[in-house]
Amino acid sequence: MLLNSIQRQKLDGGNDREFYNTPRFVTHVDEGFIDRLTTLYRERLQPNTRIFDMMSSWVSHLPSELKFEFIQGHGLNEKELAKNPRFDKYFVQNLNQDLKLPLADASFDAVLNTVSVQYLQYPEAIFAEVYRVLKPNGLAIFSFSNRMFYNKAIAAWRDGSEIDRVELVKSYFNSVSGFSTPETVVQVSQVPDLLRWMGAGGGDPFYAVIAQKIG
Repeated sequence: MLLNSIQRQKLDGGNDREFYNTPRFVTHVDEGFIDRLTTLYRERLQPNTRIFDMMSSWVSHLPSELKFEFIQGHGLNEKELAKNPRFDKYFVQNLNQDLKLPLADASFDAVLNTVSVQYLQYPEAIFAEVYRVLKPNGLAIFSFSNRMFYNKAIAAWRDGSEIDRVELVKSYFNSVSGFSTPETVVQVSQVPDLLRWMGAGGGDPFYAVIAQKIG
């Protein structure tokens, strides 16, 4: 197995559905991260294609000018998903309890996951499902920063550095035969030591790990 039982543990072992029961109509990353993500989608996604936005919420950060054939949403809060104007359809499912997506084989051109991969306790199974629902040559984009609900992130994520987390997501892709070698996109603001000492930040770091279904 890719992760051992300790690495899969969360500080809050309660039902994720209960934790996300109250809608949060906020963005969990700053505008710099969102702009970089939207630019990445603009560069990598094709118009008039089918998109699966998994572990999503009330906003998807897709370029407003790009029109898609169909966008399937997924998440843990129905009210958030219902408010997302880009979704043609959505469903609620706890991927840490039900590891099988209710989606047809080879039905999407791209699968997106934004700042949520850190909560997956069985990433091997979920990435296998991502592979299954992608069309041949389909693209998977997993983006994340250093923010999280700390008590809901798995130990393997909490205990690692930011670079360790990039390598962890790459290992998730590599656990599934048929994905291309994962590509990473990194944008981290460089803050002078003096400003960092004074408490100044450089914005949320941006990380994305991208792979294509080639098998």
